[in-house]
Amino acid sequence: MAVADPYRQVSPGFNADSAYAFVERQVNFGPRIPGSAAHKACGDYLAAKLAGFGAQVTEQKVDITHYDGKNLPIRNIIGSYHPEREKRVLLFAHWDTRPFADEESDAGRQLQPIAGADDGASGVGVLLEIARNLQQHPVEVGIDIIYFDLEDWGQPSFDTDWVQGDWWCLGSQYWSEQPHVENYKATYGILLDMVGAANATFLKEGYSIQHASNVVEKVWGTAAKLGYANYFPPKSGGYITDDHLPVNRHHRAPSINIINLKTDSQTGFAPHWHTHRDDMHNIDRHSLRVAGQTVMEVIYTELGE
Repeated sequence: MAVADPYRQVSPGFNADSAYAFVERQVNFGPRIPGSAAHKACGDYLAAKLAGFGAQVTEQKVDITHYDGKNLPIRNIIGSYHPEREKRVLLFAHWDTRPFADEESDAGRQLQPIAGADDGASGVGVLLEIARNLQQHPVEVGIDIIYFDLEDWGQPSFDTDWVQGDWWCLGSQYWSEQPHVENYKATYGILLDMVGAANATFLKEGYSIQHASNVVEKVWGTAAKLGYANYFPPKSGGYITDDHLPVNRHHRAPSINIINLKTDSQTGFAPHWHTHRDDMHNIDRHSLRVAGQTVMEVIYTELGE
């Protein structure tokens, strides 16, 4: 019986140390809560890094009235490669952090903002490293990297007066309704959310299968070829309200969510989710490499038109 040739990687090697440094740099600003000084400083850093890596940078800045009646400034940061090319791939993550730690058991600590090393910074750091590679090793298709704001300020679970409405993913809701390019469409989209923890399990998320099953199979198949099947198991996870949902609902790109889902936890996420344990101690270089190399392999095997 013939033995199949080993898979030959097409994409450049993903530098996990570089991605880790990008994650750490964000965390060092402090919690990136919209309207805070740390949020502005980190946003300036992210926009400058994308521009430095050769992207055409566009920003959306707008005030949004939130569930509590407060006006919050949001800032979506968009980096485009080959903006003139019709065939495009959308890569995205959220860069804001949660202003509450509502999964903490200590009520006094629930009101304190989280560091958001995994929940926010990990996906952003991976995409910054991909941007660095796109400058050095251009691809044939257009790539848009979007850092969405105000994803993680949904009403906290400890509130007693519940306000009806869609209070999660407000930055991606705004962009999906009013994209930076009129009538924006991409061939597909990939969201990276909480991709930095050790022994991550990227289960096939429900809305991803519903809206973009072919993209799920493309990504999970690529991960298996690269030897990452233990991180991308062929198993389905739950339905997660995340930034890919408005992108799908407004038909900007059939999009999937690469997100660390757990079947053995009460929340469905890793134990540090929405707690003060979401710090750099949870960030694992190999998990960053697995997520980043998989996404890079997918886009570097994409042919232009």
